[in-house]
Amino acid sequence: MAKQKKKIYVLIVILLFVFYFFAAARPIPNETVLTSGWIRSLAGAPAESLPNLEYQAPSGNVSERFLPFTLGSRFGYVDPSGQFSINRIQNNYIYLGENMWAEYPAEPSNIAINDIFGETIINIEDAKGYPVLLDNRVFIFGSEQNSLSEINADGKSLWTYEFGAPLTCIDAAAGLVLTGSLDGVIEILNSEGRRVFYFEPGGSRYNVILGCAISSNGSRIGIVSGIAPQRFLLLERLGNTGGEYRVVYHEFLGDGFRRPVRISFIDDDRRIVFERAGGIGCYNIRSRRGIFIPLDGYITAMDESGADGLLFLITSHPNQNNELVGIRFTQERRFLSRFVNTQDSIFMKASFKSDDVFLGRIQTGGSASMLIAGGGTTLISFDLEDR
Repeated sequence: MAKQKKKIYVLIVILLFVFYFFAAARPIPNETVLTSGWIRSLAGAPAESLPNLEYQAPSGNVSERFLPFTLGSRFGYVDPSGQFSINRIQNNYIYLGENMWAEYPAEPSNIAINDIFGETIINIEDAKGYPVLLDNRVFIFGSEQNSLSEINADGKSLWTYEFGAPLTCIDAAAGLVLTGSLDGVIEILNSEGRRVFYFEPGGSRYNVILGCAISSNGSRIGIVSGIAPQRFLLLERLGNTGGEYRVVYHEFLGDGFRRPVRISFIDDDRRIVFERAGGIGCYNIRSRRGIFIPLDGYITAMDESGADGLLFLITSHPNQNNELVGIRFTQERRFLSRFVNTQDSIFMKASFKSDDVFLGRIQTGGSASMLIAGGGTTLISFDLEDR
C-alpha cells in the first residue's frame, strides 16, 4: 500500500511539473538592436528623383518604397537607401499622404494634388476648402471645417456631406470615413458619402471628440472623447457587414488633454495605442487587455506601424531635449483558453537635442523594417535586428 501511494505521489509530482512547464515556461526573448545606417542632410541634398522608377497608381506599392517626411522647413519622400524622390522647402501649408501630397495657401482657390515625384495628378479648381489625403482617396474639408467632399481623378466632387459642428478628427479605411466633431459626435460615411453609423459617447463635462481611428478592415474604431473626464472607447462592428458598432471596452483617462490626441491601430490591427496624460495607453484586441506605459515629457512623434510588436516614439522635454523611446509589446500565447503574457516594457531610450523632430518606419523586405528618425535638418536610418 505504501509503495502504491509513493507511485501515485511521484506521478502527481511529474504531472504538476509538466503542467508548470507548459503553463509558466517562457522562451528567452530576442534582444532588439538598432544598427545605424545612412545619414542625410536635408539642407545639402538635391531634390533628386530616383532613376528607372515610374509612377504607379495609388493601388500599387509606392508607399512600400518611400516614406513621407516633414522636418523643420522641408518635406519630401525618402526610400530605404536614403535617396529622395522629393526634398523641398515648404513655402505654404502642406498635407503629405502615403502616395500623394498637396501644398496650398491659407485661402486656396485651386489645389494641385501631386504624386511622390512632384508631378500633378489631380487639379481641383475652386476648391473652397483644404485637402485631406487618406486611404488613397482625396477629400476637401470645407473652409468652415463642417463639410467634407470626396474628389475624383478629374478633380470633381463625387459627394459632399454636411456636419452639425466643425470636425476635430478624421480617419479612413476599407472604403469608410470616420469623423469626430466638436459637439462630441462620431459618424461613419460609406464610399458614397452616406452616413452608416452615428454615435455620441457623452459622459463628460465637455463632449468633444479629440481623436479617432479606424482599423484597416473597418471592423473596429477607437475614440478618445470628452474633457473632465476624458475617455478611451473601442467599438466593434456587429457581424461582417452593416454599419452597427458596439462598445467593447471603455477606460477613464482623468481630466485629459484639451487638444487633439494621437490614436492609431498598430501591429496589423492587433493593438490600438492612444496618447494619455503621463504616457501612452495600449489596448490589446486579442487578449482584451488595456495597459498604461508611463513616459516623461510629451509625445511629439510616433511610429504608427508598431510592426513586430515594437513601437517607437519621440518624447520632448524643455530646452530642446528629446528622447527616442522603444516599447516592446509581449506576444501572448493561449493556454487552457486563457491568455498569458509578461509585462510590456520600454526596452530602449536614446537622448538627443533638436528643435524639430521626425520619426517614421518603412518595410525593407519581408518582415524586416527600418526606422528613420530626424532632428534639425538631418535624417538618420536604423535597421532593426533581433539577436
